[in-house]
Parts: sequence; C-alpha cells; structure tokens
Amino acid sequence: MSDGITRQPVAWPPAAIKTARLVLRESEARDRAALIELFASPEVGAYVGGSRPRDELERAMPEVPGRRFGFLVVELDGTAIGVITLDRRDAERRGHIRPEGGEAELGYMFLPQVWGRGYAAEACAAALDWFVGAHPGEPVVLSTRIANEASMRVAAKLGFTEVERFEDYGGEQWLGVWSPNAPSD
Repeated sequence: MSDGITRQPVAWPPAAIKTARLVLRESEARDRAALIELFASPEVGAYVGGSRPRDELERAMPEVPGRRFGFLVVELDGTAIGVITLDRRDAERRGHIRPEGGEAELGYMFLPQVWGRGYAAEACAAALDWFVGAHPGEPVVLSTRIANEASMRVAAKLGFTEVERFEDYGGEQWLGVWSPNAPSD
C-alpha cells in the first residue's frame, strides 16, 4: 500500500505500538465516543481552529472513526485518550521546510482530562520511533500555536527545532522540524 507519507509501500496499520503506559493502535468502533468528545472539546479546539458541534459529530462520524493511513488512537488502560496523526503537509498551507511542501507532519490531540501527564510526549516519541523505522532519514515537521505552551514544551522535548513562524488558524503558529538523526530527551 502506498502510505501517503512517502511514495514507498509501508504496511498499515502497523502492529500496536506499546510504550511504558500507552498503546498506539488503529481506530476501533469503541473509540467513537471518546473521539467525539475530543473533537467537540472547546479546550482542544482553542488551539486547532475551533471545536465542532457535538450533534454534528454524532451525525457525521462513522461507526469506526479515523480509519485511514496515518491515524493512530492513543489508548491508556483500554480507553482512548487521544490521537496521533502522520500526514503529508498540504503544499497550499503556510509553513514548509522544502519549497514544494508535502513534508511528513506529526499531529496530536488529547482529551483535556489527561493533559499535563506526559502522554503526548510519550505517544509522539513512539510514533516518531515507528516513523524512522518505516522511513529512514526522512524529517518530520510539527506545527503548533505559540500560545499553546504545553505543545511548545512537547515539541522541544521531542527535539523539534524552529523553522519559522506564521499566522494560521487565527493565531501565530510555530513550525519545527525533527530529524531522525537528532537526539531527543
């Protein structure tokens, strides 16, 4: 299968990725309620261009949400607490490390009740470890709103370094790059 991150074939979904506390895995029907809560959360939406109305999500979200390449549910003790995405950054969006765009981009969102416990950094580090095994030598970008101090700390902890800043989603954004050869904490 062509994976959407590179033009090389990569098996998807990968086997469950396990960390000390978390499991990153393909979405299942049992994740639907947690993902509706995640995408409807005003706290989460504050940093990603806004939340979506719960009733709209209830109608539109498929029985098994997020079944696509690059979408991983983050599970803690059998319950979905967030998502990790690995996608190509659209060339039309602002912020790139190469003129033609299309860089691999790491994204993540977690339910507010689990913020501040290190889950984002742990899950993202595991996703990056998987990525470097599947795509040796390819850098990854991450964009976050500068006002999201926690996300800025996660980016630094993972070893992302600033490339540029720009306006998007109604606020100043930070774009960083991670290289598989760079050490992270």
